[in-house]
Amino acid sequence: MRRLTFYIMRQIVGPFALFTLLLTMVVWLTQALRMLDLVINRGQSAIIFAYLTTLIVPTLLAIIIPVAFFAGALYALHKLNNDSELVVMWAAGVSRFQLATPVLLAALIAMVLTYACGLYLMPAGQRAMHEKVFEIRADIGAAILQEGAFNAVTDGLTVFIRELGPAGEIRGILVHDNRNIEQPITYLAETGVIAQTPEGARLIMENGNIQLSEGGGERLSMLQFDRYVFDLDQYAGPPSETERESSERFLPELLYPETNGAADDTRRNVYLAEAHNRLSSPLYCIAFALIALGATATGHLGRSSYAMRLIGAAAGATALRMIGFGAQGIAARDPALNVILYLLPLGGILFGTLLVAGVPMVPRGLTRLFARSQPEPAL
Repeated sequence: MRRLTFYIMRQIVGPFALFTLLLTMVVWLTQALRMLDLVINRGQSAIIFAYLTTLIVPTLLAIIIPVAFFAGALYALHKLNNDSELVVMWAAGVSRFQLATPVLLAALIAMVLTYACGLYLMPAGQRAMHEKVFEIRADIGAAILQEGAFNAVTDGLTVFIRELGPAGEIRGILVHDNRNIEQPITYLAETGVIAQTPEGARLIMENGNIQLSEGGGERLSMLQFDRYVFDLDQYAGPPSETERESSERFLPELLYPETNGAADDTRRNVYLAEAHNRLSSPLYCIAFALIALGATATGHLGRSSYAMRLIGAAAGATALRMIGFGAQGIAARDPALNVILYLLPLGGILFGTLLVAGVPMVPRGLTRLFARSQPEPAL
């Protein structure tokens, strides 16, 4: 029985891993495109792009793993049934509940992975990603490194770079400082470089001049220089303190947030719904395992009836999960409804258990229409 258990688990884990990889890659590509514009416009490297998009993966896995497990389990059990391996197991005296053991063990693995992603990896990854994005957006030096374009880095500062050399050297620099409308200043330089110093980003310009317009443009003063250091950090502004999103919070921070006031009560409800969603979502793995087993291992019926069971199982599991997503939004408005987040997967577990036990879930007349009489496996 132990060898049989591991054999069935291997049959499920393989497709489960494949479906997880495929679904993650598809969704990852759509999310990665959102980062591409930021990375390109801020002059970041491909390594930074890969780092940022990798941090998104745990958030995707927390949603994808239960769905991928259902697809993998349904495919594996269908293959075992189609190859008549289930019939051989039943003929050897293996009951449906004994067959459920390896399926539930595989579901337990998927459930643990979902908990790991939802309770730790997702908030840790989201925190690291948002901190890195904030750092990139605050990096004024990287923002101006675009050739042949007038970059309005911030209000009152426009920078133009004619050419950027392979070693980081800059040729043809124009900096227009328009903070004081009455006295705008323009810096022109032949060459330069951006340096990151302990005090912040500095633009070091060489062989240029400073043009100061006075009197509404009536007078123009010019000052030549061999080397001039321009402080870029004065335009970055102080870092702003923002409240963490629900995806960035660990479970204790969701259950016991530091909020006050009526507006904060709304956020508290959102955090509470997110916490209960993370605790209840992995339970769908158990529900999906039983639904897949009930659809494929409740007797050897005719092809029409078997196809209907597979379609019904896929439609039911999809509807159950979609209702769960919608229930989180409803619970965010009324904390008393958070119990629905647990009732949905528990209801799926009960439904799957009844299927595995052979309890009729459809009217006998409809079953008789599609089914052929075949011996039932021993319980």
